[in-house]
Amino acid sequence: MGRIIAGLGSPHAPSIGALIDKQDWQNPAWKKLLDGYTPMQEWLAEQKPDAAILIYNDHVTTFFFDQVPTFAMSVAAEHPIADEGFGPRPLDPIPGNSDFAWHVAHALVDDEFDITICQHMPLDHGALTPTSALWPDRTKPWPCAILPIAVNVLQFPVPSPMRLFRLGQALRRAVESYRDDFRVVVLGTGGLSHQLHGERFGYRNNEWDMEFLDRLESDPHSLASLRLQDYIERGGAEGAEVIMWLAMRGALSPKVRCLHRNYHGPLHTGFAQVIYEDTEHMAEKVLIS
Repeated sequence: MGRIIAGLGSPHAPSIGALIDKQDWQNPAWKKLLDGYTPMQEWLAEQKPDAAILIYNDHVTTFFFDQVPTFAMSVAAEHPIADEGFGPRPLDPIPGNSDFAWHVAHALVDDEFDITICQHMPLDHGALTPTSALWPDRTKPWPCAILPIAVNVLQFPVPSPMRLFRLGQALRRAVESYRDDFRVVVLGTGGLSHQLHGERFGYRNNEWDMEFLDRLESDPHSLASLRLQDYIERGGAEGAEVIMWLAMRGALSPKVRCLHRNYHGPLHTGFAQVIYEDTEHMAEKVLIS
């Protein structure tokens, strides 16, 4: 059967992508965060997964507010780089794996997730920031196929935290019903606490971010049981997008091994990075963080 070997978490702020494009990895204001990608890059280079399921949100690039699917996934063999108003980033198109993606699509629908299937899905910074940070070597082809799953966290009604957690569980079942020796990682993306509009503009809650990371590792079901309103109140309106990390965690076994955890809170957003190794599908390894 296929195996999910780990879950990774990463922010997807466009400012991070801009630093990567400029090769400004030593920028003093961002060094703590950028250094946090090093163990993730090393782990991925060592493990060489066959595919990464990417849980992200589109930023009114592929989908506009007149048509916003709750869940949309791409079955394309290749994903173009979206133009977000400043021209596309200098990245090669992101490869997919259509055979794997169609398998996951059928499995999710059979599992009662009525997901929108896309055969053309340009990717914006929600997907490109984490992928370019995790696989930064542009002199070589992309080493890993990406299966993007876009989640509506922008326009209400937004799916519940529990729905995202159950999506992750359904993804695990889908992967495990795929062919043998196919190794998959799941990437949860988005900032932790932040709010970018209204009276609470600039709001950040470091204490909630630490609590979220602690519970995500050891007690994810308690996080999934919270209301979306709880996430908004504790982490800001945009910070509620962290429910996408619950899909990553739901795809893993109940107990995980945390190999890496990093947190940086510049300006008005809490950024975090994690590697959770799946204890059911991975042998014992020495911690790298």
